[in-house]
Amino acid sequence: MDHPLQTSGPVGEATPDPVTLGIDIGGSHIKAALVAPDGALLTNYERVVTPLGKPPDLIVDTISTLIAPLGDFDRVSVGFPGATRGGTVLTAPNLGNDQWHGYKLADRLAARLARPVRLANDATVQGLGAIAGRGLECTITLGTGMGFALFTDGRPAPHLELGQHNAHRKHTYDQYVGHEALNRDGARKWNKHVLRTIDALRVLVNFDLLYIGGGNVTAITFALPADVHLVSNETGITGGVRLWDGVSPRRA
Repeated sequence: MDHPLQTSGPVGEATPDPVTLGIDIGGSHIKAALVAPDGALLTNYERVVTPLGKPPDLIVDTISTLIAPLGDFDRVSVGFPGATRGGTVLTAPNLGNDQWHGYKLADRLAARLARPVRLANDATVQGLGAIAGRGLECTITLGTGMGFALFTDGRPAPHLELGQHNAHRKHTYDQYVGHEALNRDGARKWNKHVLRTIDALRVLVNFDLLYIGGGNVTAITFALPADVHLVSNETGITGGVRLWDGVSPRRA
């Protein structure tokens, strides 16, 4: 990748076939599973309701309890619903707690789990699990809000919090196509909003391919353009393996 990620946590002897613990922190649920080096799931998901509005340390406690049944792993990849940099959370618009700003999530998890940790925006992680790695590709996630990530020939661009940008009148994209909008406006109107969002991204980004993931993709009813694809929620877990591309696997 052209923007190397900081690795937090202990290092040790390299392992030939590292197992990655993939964690997807969402506005409604936290999910985790073990992933093989080729991106295949090794376990079923463990899943728990996200403790919204609670101190960030409680998320670390929740994750530690959640992953207990999964077994051993060598490293950790985390998708987070906000902007992150160098293992630190910058924004967490859908987690309901200002204490997230400046929280060193990768360091806290590495200390708790005794494994090296890499942290990225959740749409970036999902995109890494879906993209072809050629040309200009874009990922959006439709869940509690709208996540966004952009890739050039498989390399993530610097993160943009497009979900917080104005979409229509006084509504941000989070408010325009997020879960509350689906409940408030109904599926028919929400689908029109998603189509308008795709059109806006086509003008803004000029993408070659757009991938749409997240829990609300099942509510999409319109015919997809040829350059738009729906992706499985599991890519939000399996894409975490690619956060370690070019990095020697380590075991604590």
